[in-house]
Amino acid sequence: MTTFKDHFSGHAAQYREYRPHYPDSLFEIIAEHAPARTAVWDCGCGNGQASVGLARYFGTVYATDASAQQIAAAEQHPRVAYSVATAENSGLPDASVDAVLVAQALHWFDFERFYDEVERVARRGALFVAVAYRLAEIAPEIDPILQRFHDETVGPFWPADRAHIDSSYRDIPRRFPPVDLPPVTMEAEWTLDQLLAYLGTWSSVQRMQKDTGQDPLPALREELLPVWGEPDTPRAIRWPLIMLAGRVG
Repeated sequence: MTTFKDHFSGHAAQYREYRPHYPDSLFEIIAEHAPARTAVWDCGCGNGQASVGLARYFGTVYATDASAQQIAAAEQHPRVAYSVATAENSGLPDASVDAVLVAQALHWFDFERFYDEVERVARRGALFVAVAYRLAEIAPEIDPILQRFHDETVGPFWPADRAHIDSSYRDIPRRFPPVDLPPVTMEAEWTLDQLLAYLGTWSSVQRMQKDTGQDPLPALREELLPVWGEPDTPRAIRWPLIMLAGRVG
């Protein structure tokens, strides 16, 4: 049986409800730099955070994830074909896609085996893009609190591969000739409790709750209240995306 690093199946519904959405500019950039717009592979698609956005620009979106629970919770779209498959063994036809997107997932993969699969599935000249996001940026009085929560409170519970995000993917091996893409920032306006719901989807928070029986979010809420203002008042949140792009073949 093929195994994979599964940190999200147990809370797939929360993941769909509380994770931020990628901006349309990301999908537009991918479409503009792809050699054609016939088909795209959204690898490690989760429950479709990027798949439906890609469908606005590509004729077919092959959206795969190793988690059956994530796929079961995915948002449906007539041009998105979801399937349960690992990144390293997608089941997709040879030379079938014009672009490959990996959103917030590359750090979990077996890099060399995945790159082999990309070379098999992608057409010559296809665009490869991996994106990820680190800590939210909100305000000078809030960001250090979130940094301490990330590093100290739940720091011991992060899976080891999550460190690739902290290094902005600089330590992930690259196989494809690089392509320079414009910078992209993901944005949202959330209340305090929406932010906390998102933090609750972190793999480290989930592991801490499971391993210790302790929920770190109530204490974090109390720490954030004095600097947030009215908890029901939305605040602007931004995540500049880490982007690793290349040309296949």
